[in-house]
Amino acid sequence: MNRKMIIYTLGKLLCITGLLMYIPVLVALIYQETEGIAFAIVGAILFVLGISVSYNQPVKKNIYAREGFVIVALSWILISIFGALPFYITGEIPSFIDAFFEMVSGFTTTGSSILNDIEALSHASLFWRSFSHWLGGMGILVFVIAFIPISSGRSLHILKAEVPGPVVGKLVSKIRLTARILYIIYAILTLVETVLLLFGGMPLFDSLLNSFGTAGTGGFAIKNASIAAYDSVYVDTVITVFMILFGINFNLIYFIIIGKIKEVFKSEELRYYFLIILGAVILITINILPMYDSILSAIRYSSFTVGSIITTTGFVIADYTKWPMFSQMIIIALMFVGACSGSTGGGMKVSRIVIYLKNAKKELKHLLHPHSIQTVEFEKNSIDDHVIVNIHAYLALYLAIFAVSLLILTFFSLDFESAFSAVATCLNNVGPGLGVVGPVNNFSSLSDISKLVLSFDMLAGRLEIFPILLLFAPSQWRK
Repeated sequence: MNRKMIIYTLGKLLCITGLLMYIPVLVALIYQETEGIAFAIVGAILFVLGISVSYNQPVKKNIYAREGFVIVALSWILISIFGALPFYITGEIPSFIDAFFEMVSGFTTTGSSILNDIEALSHASLFWRSFSHWLGGMGILVFVIAFIPISSGRSLHILKAEVPGPVVGKLVSKIRLTARILYIIYAILTLVETVLLLFGGMPLFDSLLNSFGTAGTGGFAIKNASIAAYDSVYVDTVITVFMILFGINFNLIYFIIIGKIKEVFKSEELRYYFLIILGAVILITINILPMYDSILSAIRYSSFTVGSIITTTGFVIADYTKWPMFSQMIIIALMFVGACSGSTGGGMKVSRIVIYLKNAKKELKHLLHPHSIQTVEFEKNSIDDHVIVNIHAYLALYLAIFAVSLLILTFFSLDFESAFSAVATCLNNVGPGLGVVGPVNNFSSLSDISKLVLSFDMLAGRLEIFPILLLFAPSQWRK
């Protein structure tokens, strides 16, 4: 294992994180808030620490799969710890475990919160909290790769470990240019949404932060009532469209930009993604129609909620725990499905679900025709056996983590509905759940151990399980 390159890369990450902390410092200066001092102190410490460990570039710069997994897992843990310090230092979140939970939720774009009064936070803290969504959505290491050369062409292993989905490829020949293209597209879409929200009468600060939450499909609101606080059909529509847009594979968005529209229409995952959304909206609309005064109102609330849940954004305009059980079950199912691979969304990903079902169909055919040769095809390509094995391993580990987490939460006297939805929403990076962790409640009432378990779940879900678990494998650390 190339430990020197791991330390060097982590040092670069700390430098960038330290510099980024001066953006909320600027916000604090604009709004004349003293909370900016905490961000300035932590930012300076991170920058100095990062420079000290990355001053000399290692002779051996190669990053292979093992190093990639370790770098990604340690990076996300470190930025969550250091990112939580300003909240703890200012006293806005007095408990460090609570502050750590909030930052893990931010960077993993989960959106689960322990805050009872969000609007009591300073503008600087609100900005950093939402900005963590934007950084975590595309991946902070993707940002590092895009703008700082850290290896000699082996950065794809970092990209594979950090970008959600079962398959990651390069848009262009150079991985650094690929990362840069991804972030440019990401930034432009965020800016477009911000401008559109401004046109709807939303203040600039609110527009920017809500766009951060939408782009990262995170869902940290800056109002206690979430997006419902604006009570605007226009705002709901804009955010619904962009939530669904950010749930699409960014490769497809790139193809649209360069004029390869045919490639987009060929995407099997995209077709299933839109079919699932359309089906869920229709079913929920029919189910909740008696609760609203018109079909347009029912469509408004169902489409926003479906878009928010399947993309794992977690914004709220309606308390869906008051909807009929049929609608709530659809919402739970959407939590597990998630968005497309290569997007900022969480969940198991549409591509995995489709491959699971196709593989099950193949096995059934094989039972009927034992001597026939059956293959699984996805996106008009035959899926290699190692991909099938990989997604089955993912499912096995996913279920194991889910079961253990559920047992721990119920041990601390949390009711089954709340515990089940808490694990589901954190492991799938959704945000709100049901019961005591529902859309009008939060996670503050949970025990510290439960919060740490759910923090682990959020990290495991965002990093697709393998990187975070491999930290605990002794063979991972051998030379």
